[in-house]
Amino acid sequence: MKVVIAEKPSVARDIAEVLEIKSKKKGYLEGRGCAVTWAFGHLVTLQEPGEYDPALKRWSLETLPFVPEQFKLTLVKNRGVEEQFKVIETLCLQAEEIICATDAGREGELIFRYILALCGCEDKPIRRLWLNSLTPEAIKEAFKDLKDGHDYDPLYAAARCRSESDWIVGLNATRCYTVRHGRLGGTGDRVLWSIGRVQTPVLAMIVERDDAILQFRPQLFWELTTRYCEVVFKFTGKRFAQPDKGQALLDKITGQPFVVTGIAAKEKKEQPPQLFDLTTLQREINKLHGLSAADTLAASQNLYEKKFVTYPRTDSRYLSKDLQPRIPQILAQLKTIRPEEIARLNLTKLPFSKRIIDDSKVSDHHAIIPTGVAPRGLNGHEQLVYEAIITQFIAAFYPACVKNITTVDGVSNEVKFEAKGTQIVEPGWTALFLNRKQSQEAAEEQPLPVFAKGETGPHEPSLREGKTIPPKHFSENSLLGAMEAAGKLVEDDALREALKERGIGTPATRAAIIETLLSRNYIQREKKQLRCTDMGRCLIALIRDPLLKSPEMTGEWEEKLKKIERSQLDPGEFMAGISGYIRTLIKSSVAERLDPGRWGSCPLCGREVVKGKRAYGCSGWKEGCEFVLEPECRGVTFAAKQVQVLLQQHILPQPVQIGEEQRLLILSTQGMVMDLALPSAERQQQVKKT
Repeated sequence: MKVVIAEKPSVARDIAEVLEIKSKKKGYLEGRGCAVTWAFGHLVTLQEPGEYDPALKRWSLETLPFVPEQFKLTLVKNRGVEEQFKVIETLCLQAEEIICATDAGREGELIFRYILALCGCEDKPIRRLWLNSLTPEAIKEAFKDLKDGHDYDPLYAAARCRSESDWIVGLNATRCYTVRHGRLGGTGDRVLWSIGRVQTPVLAMIVERDDAILQFRPQLFWELTTRYCEVVFKFTGKRFAQPDKGQALLDKITGQPFVVTGIAAKEKKEQPPQLFDLTTLQREINKLHGLSAADTLAASQNLYEKKFVTYPRTDSRYLSKDLQPRIPQILAQLKTIRPEEIARLNLTKLPFSKRIIDDSKVSDHHAIIPTGVAPRGLNGHEQLVYEAIITQFIAAFYPACVKNITTVDGVSNEVKFEAKGTQIVEPGWTALFLNRKQSQEAAEEQPLPVFAKGETGPHEPSLREGKTIPPKHFSENSLLGAMEAAGKLVEDDALREALKERGIGTPATRAAIIETLLSRNYIQREKKQLRCTDMGRCLIALIRDPLLKSPEMTGEWEEKLKKIERSQLDPGEFMAGISGYIRTLIKSSVAERLDPGRWGSCPLCGREVVKGKRAYGCSGWKEGCEFVLEPECRGVTFAAKQVQVLLQQHILPQPVQIGEEQRLLILSTQGMVMDLALPSAERQQQVKKT
């Protein structure tokens, strides 16, 4: 008997229907010498420390780091899991051959192999069903081309390394920081500090951005412009940091004629957009409609399981050569949905450029495209996502948008100006995005009348005062882009493609990382923005090891996992590096014990802090340092040990200017940010009396 294991019941039913297997049993379908069964996603997971040794159930620094010599598996503790696993186990033990039909990717491979291992069936013959789509035709073709399951051993090795490294870093770091800093809150309740190999660097990015905005001080600048024939011309030099230089030029040209000195027109071709991978799809939907990355992933997964789009958890924006003959057929099927847009395409001569077809840019899965099956019964989110996918797919085969970029140079009394304008010659693919493009262009561009070189006339010069603006808070769109590019904000498609190998997380996991940070109250949504909470900021302040919150380091780890997938790196070498790292982290963290004989260092000047009758203050008060920390603020009272932690662990950042007062942000592990206005003569006097 052959046994097929799918990842979900719905996929198992689709496969059974194609194979004409109709006999329903409890937990599987049977017929024609084959049984099709299913998991519920992850059925099997890594054991907890207490399952290795009951003594490890107690959280203690003395038991850290804990790295198992050999990881052991256990069932996920969830209703119905044990019953379904027994069905799978019974079938696998009877099977002559087992076919892996879980999602065709790293996590799907892990789900199947962990089930196989816990069943004790790793030595049985295995084959791999690799699906890009769940249409009946795609399933039939995939069954005709079953692969040897061991061809995917490197993929499993990478998946296992991901699972075990997350376990090692997450468990050890979480226990370490929770034991050391979990009782800092004013109520005495333990705070669980959850730390992860991927989630913590992402949190650090958000905290760093929010702190940069908090500490941003706008700088004044002045721009010299002039209006001629209802067109705004900008001074070609840099804007002015001081008004006097700009005013001098303004005085120089006031009352003087303006002369057009040159007109240059340049044709620019804007190529059609590339097809979607999961991250660019999530970013686009978040930008246009405000949907979260998790909601977009859920909608696209539903569309895949309903056979309307191809496999969504992909990091490729290209199609493979063998898919090229099917594209005209898919577009022809879509004519019932988009007749006018597709009618403009010549389906017998589609422009299959390297921006669309490139086998070297397709690893596990190609870009997300429609299957051609007409959608029905879509909910709101699914409709939005499907419309975006189908529009992007059609646009990829449209001609380029042709623009004329015109630059007009002018001068007034030797002071040079220029104005730029854009004229659409051929809209090309932008016709499919007309409303969006028009709104963007209206905001960014100005129409230019016909100018003649040498023409002259009066103009209206002015000096405008402006202020620099702070960086923007992360949205899910910009955060996903930064995660994809290992912490760097990159808009250029080519550069972002080059950085994908070092991205934080994978397209399939990035949404879950964001949701994890939200569920643990480390970040929160404010409209389209993602902002750190006081708890999140405090956690990042507590973590002293820069590598644990480094996007670059996490990107390097992800790059190594991809090398393991390609058999370019030994899994043992990667895991040895992870184990060595966590041992160093725990050792250095334990060494950072509090010194009971001192309060800590002043965050303003570095001198020792002393305790007064009612407050703590800097010992350098005679030299003018005005730092004071009251033990009670906003309803929270800090115990002596808590003050030592705040000061010795340097949880107090540098003072910042808020309004007209200088304030010091003090982070409470209860999730509260307290600000103390500096200076305070009354509080300083409390220290001087000692």
